[in-house]
Amino acid sequence: MAIAHFHRLRKTLEGLFPERHLYVRSGGEMRGYVLSTNKQLACAASVGAAALWMGVCTAAMLVNALAVSQTDQVVLKQKAYYERLNADRQARLNSAVAQLSATSGSLDELALSVEKRHAALAMLVSDFKGAPGAAQALAVAKPTLADASPVERIQATRMDQERLIDAAEGFAKSRAERLRLAMRMAGLDAGSFTGRGASLGGPLIEAKDPRALAAVLDVDEEFAARIHRAASDMSDMRSLSSAAQRLPFNRPTANPALSSSYGVRFDPFTHRPAFHSGLDFPGAFYTPIMATAPGVVSFTGVRSGYGNTVEIDHGGGFKTRYAHLQGVAVRVGQRVVIGQRVGAMGSTGRSTGPHLHYEVWVNGRAQNPNRFLKAGEYVQQAG
Repeated sequence: MAIAHFHRLRKTLEGLFPERHLYVRSGGEMRGYVLSTNKQLACAASVGAAALWMGVCTAAMLVNALAVSQTDQVVLKQKAYYERLNADRQARLNSAVAQLSATSGSLDELALSVEKRHAALAMLVSDFKGAPGAAQALAVAKPTLADASPVERIQATRMDQERLIDAAEGFAKSRAERLRLAMRMAGLDAGSFTGRGASLGGPLIEAKDPRALAAVLDVDEEFAARIHRAASDMSDMRSLSSAAQRLPFNRPTANPALSSSYGVRFDPFTHRPAFHSGLDFPGAFYTPIMATAPGVVSFTGVRSGYGNTVEIDHGGGFKTRYAHLQGVAVRVGQRVVIGQRVGAMGSTGRSTGPHLHYEVWVNGRAQNPNRFLKAGEYVQQAG
């Protein structure tokens, strides 16, 4: 069958490329050349290969040209962005000259504008005091313009004010976002811990309308709007930081190892799947057990299966439980702080060896404590 197909193909090719005779006459002599079917096929294959190669090369050049064009477009967009940014900066610088011209060469109004901005910035920066990293982020630059003209010194001061408000906006927003992410890692709604309109910043927060705030601070409306945004982010940051300090984000022991996690596991006594409502931290007898957040001791004593137990109410529906203790170091009603020793590791109750069984409860439901520990680590990194 294959041979028959081959013969038919051969006849078809011989029909397309029959044997041809080529005669060339030169100098009174006649020469003849025979172009067999095979030679014609070889020539056709060579021409086809050359055409295919040229097609591939052309396509590659087109693709490369398109890729370069796209890259050029990205570069042009970035260039345009930075040109706009530089133009905006230059416009801010030129505004000082414009104000100077409008006052017939007087520096009084321009200097007064700078002083009012300084007063507004001082009010804002004062709210950042004590925030981790704020001192470095909001350090005031000291321009060396001893030989500069008064206009140049005022322009430099205004530019440093712009830099400072940029830094304040970026610092507050960045840290607030990190704290929101930590709350989400713990499975909590960050919005429930923020309260815009708090007393922080006084008029900076209370004046919702930038025009009203501009009137209060006696500065231009654009600068007032940026002051308000930074103050609002700072208010959120303060609220979230305060909430993070009240939540059980710390570790109950110095030992980072876990012998059992939250969730379904094989019970060590029945050897059957059972739900484990906390984390187990292994360790030696009398290893110190610390409070993971400030609160009030709501229970000390023996609970079925838990042995010697301490429970701390942290407010807002949050509670932590420390079980299998060998000893208890606190009493009911006592207020404790983060890291305070509440007991000693043991093996009381339903236990196979010395360890701490640690639980976190929110509104009467057991939560995965590991989420809170990871959120706490992230908060410390954010600090």
